[in-house]
Amino acid sequence: MPKYFPLDPGVRFDCDKSDLLAIKWKAESLSADFLLPDAEGQALRVGFNGATIVRLLDEMPLSTEQQPTKNEGLVPRHFAYRVEGSTFADTQSEAWKEIHHPVRQYEFITGWGCMDVLSGAEPTFEVIDISE
Repeated sequence: MPKYFPLDPGVRFDCDKSDLLAIKWKAESLSADFLLPDAEGQALRVGFNGATIVRLLDEMPLSTEQQPTKNEGLVPRHFAYRVEGSTFADTQSEAWKEIHHPVRQYEFITGWGCMDVLSGAEPTFEVIDISE
């Protein structure tokens, strides 16, 4: 059964009005920028320092994904979660998860573009200027 544990990204915003703006993915790092709806010229950067497995998808397939039981711990209009027991994490390479142990799943939900990340590193959050 997937269990969701809300994370505090350090800034409050309506994630239903947000979207994934950009992603930079390298062998040992990941950064993704998400729109901050009421903060013109700013975005929230989510970062991971370490190897990751990443899945990007629209909110619709995420909300209709087959799970064995009801999702527990989801909060309306909340952006960031640590997730336990999801099909996505359970079906990934056991060898990769052993090498990067302990691997955790994180999910970032917006009204349009969502991101799942498996990583041995915890996410960092930073408000950045995108007005240039």
